[in-house]
Amino acid sequence: MQKNSELSIKQVISELEKFAPSVYQESYDNSGLIVGDATRKVTGILISLDITEEVVAEAITHNCNLIVAHHPILFKPLKSLTGKNYVERTLLKAIENQIALYAIHTNLDNVLEGVNRKIAQKLGLENLKILSPSTKNLYKLTTFCPNEYKNYILEAMWAAGAGKIGNYDDCSFQLQGLGTYRPTDKANPFQGEKGILEQAPETRLEVLVPLHAKNAVLQALRKAHPYEEIAYYLHLLENENQDVGAGMIGTLPQAMPEKEFLQHLKTQLNLSVIRHTALLGKNIQKVALCGGSGFFLLGRAIAQQADIFITSDVKYHEFFDAENRIVLADIGHYESEFFTKELLFEVLSEKFTNIAVQISKISTNPVYYF
Repeated sequence: MQKNSELSIKQVISELEKFAPSVYQESYDNSGLIVGDATRKVTGILISLDITEEVVAEAITHNCNLIVAHHPILFKPLKSLTGKNYVERTLLKAIENQIALYAIHTNLDNVLEGVNRKIAQKLGLENLKILSPSTKNLYKLTTFCPNEYKNYILEAMWAAGAGKIGNYDDCSFQLQGLGTYRPTDKANPFQGEKGILEQAPETRLEVLVPLHAKNAVLQALRKAHPYEEIAYYLHLLENENQDVGAGMIGTLPQAMPEKEFLQHLKTQLNLSVIRHTALLGKNIQKVALCGGSGFFLLGRAIAQQADIFITSDVKYHEFFDAENRIVLADIGHYESEFFTKELLFEVLSEKFTNIAVQISKISTNPVYYF
């Protein structure tokens, strides 16, 4: 537990990025600290889906000098900061009142415990998996060590984040072999003599390393390994990372008729309206979803034989692409991500038990229904 006077904005960001590492944000995104001095002490945290002038005013009222939002207020570079639009006015208001603005956007969308899992839990789905796991963010780390050090080195790398495959952790591959080396005059060998070829029994170790843990795992390897020069190499893999990616798919405990499920969807997510394709006269049990603009995942949902795909921002002509193979439901962008605020509150209030963490009471939804 950290007291208010001891907690810096940087520490809050560190915990958020342990939960949703910033390396998993999309290339177009602008997650991270947008405004503010990370070394400042936190007086209070306000959580919102968006950052607006009204949200900044609410933070001022409640003595919160850090706003944690899902959507970045700043996507495009600014050539001036004069207050000519709501973005500039909001930024100026935050700067003038020394309020830091932090966004945790597509990285929070893309982690297993993130936005989409929260939606799935609200709907009571089970057997949850990422709908479209990402690639090229896993490494295979191979290294060689004295046999008696293998467990010590493995435990250090595992503690740093290596060795996780799906629902299994502390995974590795080990192979016994013989290493050779000749220490030069400048060497300080762990064993052997300078100028003499040494043959040493060694263990080859292989572990998977996720992108966000690469530096920590390498640091742990260097600290635990007894050799002056450590032989290792990293291979970037094409494998899908089951813990990182877009969307979520799961199953209902019991199948529901389509209309009953749509009513369940409205009730659980507090929706006023659902735009959807024609109903197919089948029960709903396997459900795919993506908070925000997720139409690009329709093909994955169909390929995995989902009965319905729930997302937002679907265009008129895109509804035709369901082609009576799946029910496509658009529930609205704000509505699909509304419970992200609850998710962030849970993460922060659990970690920082002696700091004021509040959920904004302001609806930032720019879309109204008559």
